[in-house]
Amino acid sequence: MIVRSLHTVIGTERDVDAATWNSRRLLLKGDGLGFSLHDTVIRAGTETRMCYRHHFEAVYCIEGRGSIEELSSGVRHAIEPGTMYALDGHDDHVLRADTALRLVCVFNPPLVGDETHGPDGAYPPDPAAAPRQEQR
Repeated sequence: MIVRSLHTVIGTERDVDAATWNSRRLLLKGDGLGFSLHDTVIRAGTETRMCYRHHFEAVYCIEGRGSIEELSSGVRHAIEPGTMYALDGHDDHVLRADTALRLVCVFNPPLVGDETHGPDGAYPPDPAAAPRQEQR
């Protein structure tokens, strides 16, 4: 059984900060569950473009107000407490935070540790999961 409290994660290597967000990673790949679980705060007045090419993500809003825009269609969806969205098609999107958003995020495959978004808006693939080339 794994029992972990948010206050024990804050200020550790599981507390990852970027320009527009802070992700407190409660579960990671090393925990062995096949997914990672994050308590994430998106800073008020920011927008973050993302496209998870190597991961699927489900997000549940517990605080704040904002919107998510599907860049393929331009459709915007309001985000508020009780709203869930799932990025099931490696969707290119922009998340906008009118107020600070507090989100519970689940990633599959799980994140390894301190990943942040690359220039393409994606987290890098887990190097251990990459197909290995046969040695000659």
